[in-house]
Amino acid sequence: MKIVVKIGGAALDDQATLAKCARSIAELVQDGHRMVVIHGGGKALTRLLEKLGKKSEFVDGLRVTDEETRDAALMVLGGMVNKKLVAAIQACAVPAMGVCGGDGMAFRARRKEYKGQDLGFVGEICHVDTAWIEAVWQQGGVPVLASLAMGGGGEYYNVNADEMAAACAAACHADALIFLTDVPGVKDASGSVIPWLNTKEASNLAHEAVVSGGMLPKLDACQRALRRGVGRVRILPAAEAELLAQFYFSKLTVGTEVTRI
Repeated sequence: MKIVVKIGGAALDDQATLAKCARSIAELVQDGHRMVVIHGGGKALTRLLEKLGKKSEFVDGLRVTDEETRDAALMVLGGMVNKKLVAAIQACAVPAMGVCGGDGMAFRARRKEYKGQDLGFVGEICHVDTAWIEAVWQQGGVPVLASLAMGGGGEYYNVNADEMAAACAAACHADALIFLTDVPGVKDASGSVIPWLNTKEASNLAHEAVVSGGMLPKLDACQRALRRGVGRVRILPAAEAELLAQFYFSKLTVGTEVTRI
């Protein structure tokens, strides 16, 4: 199977959780599956920006990105976070190749327009070339991609990692897209995790403001992936990453699976 995993939140900050995610990914590779790992690294980026005296601003979970923030993202996401994740996977005896989405022009982006607001160097994926991903697969490795893409004129754009994961899964014709996150799943108005959610229900949750912040682009990414042919999509807490290998073959009781109507 082809499986795209997006890792974010606490998994990238907590060494034990990161190791658990890496082991699960490595086990799937050793079982013969083709894996792609997409990551962000917003918390690490925010910490660096604070040290630089810059305040982070978000619009519905999307980071407003001026040129200085974009350059910081290149350093943090394409550098430290990416290589830390590569090292964790390789510690499990599986080779990994860490790059950012802009390398090899694998992921092309255009400037994102969002509700009439200028978000700066925030991009949305407009084209994916899977040749480099497939080349790493041919060598038995795991592509580990930072959520940065190449725009016109050679400019890098910061891309929401959930959106990039959905675009990657669609382009690779993935059997599954799994979001490993620091929340237990999508919650209803009472705060209870919703185990199963179809695309129409997901849209209603956003419209009624039951979900907000970073969950908005995540649910949007789930819907995009399903509309474009990805087999299954699930939001799974990173703390339960050992369940990753069971996702496609059994009914899990944790997290939220988003389904077609």
